[in-house]
Amino acid sequence: MKILVTGGAGFIGSNIVDELIDKKHKVVIVDNLATGNIKNVNKKAKFYKVSVCDKKKIDDIFKKEKIDIVIHHAAQLDVRKSVADPCFDADVNIKGALNILEACKNTKVKKIIFSSSGGTIYGECGLKAPDEKAFANPLSPYGVAKLSVEHYIKAYSALYGLKYTILRYGNVYGPRQDVNGEAGVVAIFIGKMTANKDIFIFGDGKQLRDYVYVKDVVSANIKSLTKGNNEVINIGTNKTTSVTKLAQELSKIIGYKNKPIFKPKRNGELFRSFLNISKAKKVLGWQPKVNIVDGLKYTVEYFKNIK
Repeated sequence: MKILVTGGAGFIGSNIVDELIDKKHKVVIVDNLATGNIKNVNKKAKFYKVSVCDKKKIDDIFKKEKIDIVIHHAAQLDVRKSVADPCFDADVNIKGALNILEACKNTKVKKIIFSSSGGTIYGECGLKAPDEKAFANPLSPYGVAKLSVEHYIKAYSALYGLKYTILRYGNVYGPRQDVNGEAGVVAIFIGKMTANKDIFIFGDGKQLRDYVYVKDVVSANIKSLTKGNNEVINIGTNKTTSVTKLAQELSKIIGYKNKPIFKPKRNGELFRSFLNISKAKKVLGWQPKVNIVDGLKYTVEYFKNIK
């Protein structure tokens, strides 16, 4: 199949591209390199340095390439930036997605796989991990945008027969995450710790997140090529790790001796977020294979080897 990956030079997207090419698919990448890295681009893929916000160029690419399936990962991905500038967030995450959906409709793309956000859509989680039927209560513009795109995708499916799988990710981490970015605490901690710089924890450090390793996320996307039609599916681990525990584990792996510096809690951040993944097991035949300790070791090893 010919598969277009938006954000294919980015952290998750580039890992997906590599696996698609290993499985002998033809891959087209669209990425404006705002947060992606040209070094991540697989040389066997066809690359367009184009923003999803550029409707004309997106339309031209779809017409030229005759795409079978779209995996949409291009996004403004910083929750805090979405709080500070919700209009910019909507321009990229909603309008950009609509440009992709229009192109899918106009060129009769068979299916779209969309990277949504289980880490923000459900809002504050209780003691029980939410499943896909739980009430959506996003507390940031980023989460609102992701949920909005989910509804647009369902509308395009109803109106034009576009198949879809919506994957609601937990907190994804692993190789190629940006150590200098504003999002992705694992990569940020690794970057600071390996340089022996201070790390900062916002709030009391007891915030709980569902950290899922990027290779497991890649596997969910690959399975979604042929399964999970017209389904919304959580992709996580159904387990939580606190920010403080994360820092402790990374300190042990890296040999980092400094104590974290605590700062005030930031707006838009949740206390507890994790995901029920029963549906992923049933519908996709998917479950995570990498536990948090091993995943952190693999990630640290990757960053050590690229220096």
